[in-house]
Amino acid sequence: MKKSLWFLICTIFLDMVGIGILIPVIPQLLGEPSSPHYLLVSGSGEVGFMLLGLLMASYPLALFVMAPILGALSDRFGRRPILLASIAGTAISYFVFAFAIVTKNIPLIFASRILDGATGGNISVAQAAVADLTKPEERSRVFGIVGATFGLGFILGPFIGGVLADPSIVSWFSVSTPFLFAGILALANLALLYFFFRETIASKRESKVDFLASIKNISQAKRFADIRGMFLTTFFFNLGFSFFTSFFNVFLVERFGFTAGNIGNFFAYSGVWMIITQTVILRFFVKRWSPAQILRWSYFGVAAGILLYLVPRGVYGLLLITPILSIPNGLQFANFSALLTRRTDERVRGEVLGISSSMSSLAQSIGPILAGLVAAIAGAWLPIAVSATLMVVTGFVFQRFGASAEKRV
Repeated sequence: MKKSLWFLICTIFLDMVGIGILIPVIPQLLGEPSSPHYLLVSGSGEVGFMLLGLLMASYPLALFVMAPILGALSDRFGRRPILLASIAGTAISYFVFAFAIVTKNIPLIFASRILDGATGGNISVAQAAVADLTKPEERSRVFGIVGATFGLGFILGPFIGGVLADPSIVSWFSVSTPFLFAGILALANLALLYFFFRETIASKRESKVDFLASIKNISQAKRFADIRGMFLTTFFFNLGFSFFTSFFNVFLVERFGFTAGNIGNFFAYSGVWMIITQTVILRFFVKRWSPAQILRWSYFGVAAGILLYLVPRGVYGLLLITPILSIPNGLQFANFSALLTRRTDERVRGEVLGISSSMSSLAQSIGPILAGLVAAIAGAWLPIAVSATLMVVTGFVFQRFGASAEKRV
């Protein structure tokens, strides 16, 4: 494999580690009033929940607006300058977040997440560069490596974040330390690309930069009558899953007394099950059933796994339930992409994937805001229950509108 590909894969890996590092920390800032790192005054738990929902929404909302713009800019000016600029923005955002924690500046925390989201299209630009460097017959294998890189980064990131936020391990560790480390990782990523990565497109295109591209992407969904049900499915799935991811960390703290280190370890354990699913279990299923057949029950499996998390009162129960969620979630992720690409003509595949990505980002922006309002009403457990309900809705939406797509493949 070409040297430039390895640097791109390293870029994606470091990005995912940086994102994962933040997972154990953010609940302590706005979602857990008993935490010594809580940024609001005592007794403002409901306000904290709503602010946490808004904070969790700020990154995907900025990504929703900017990712297509960065993609168009990379076509016009090249992958390398856009990658360098976006990773520099990510590094700055992490350092700003660390400073905002130390100074207890909530508006600055929001600004840093918006900046990270606005420059967070670097992963999609890196994937475009991977496609530039690979022959069509090699892309499945190379993107399989990229997928494994995503999973590995997501396993290590929360674990590292939990360790770096735990002062019992090293006395000067605090909740700001993971953000400083993530910023240093981004700078290392930037240096690797600057010194070793060369442009991957020989002739740049005069592509038009449209600041309303994401909104227009969604409006274009009506053109693809055969797969509109797939777009609807991915919207409801990401809406439901964002309810879960926004407040599950807070739920772990409230019910089980988890520390940042515990949360990091737990997410790493979940990530291991995702990798097992992608590398072992998935092969078993795809040999026996089609993507549509697997998806018919996967969403209901995800719903059951999420709902079961409300049952246990001890950590061992959590560990037993985790594969019940991780396995159907891993199966739906792989098979949804397979079904969507199989149903799409190669000439419009990029456009269709762009629409699907915009649908996902929009849902991930709306979900945390609504989850914050729901949590303010009844606590962190209610967004999890709503998430499970939305997953059931997703299953019925797919049964009614999405499953028939495969019949015409």
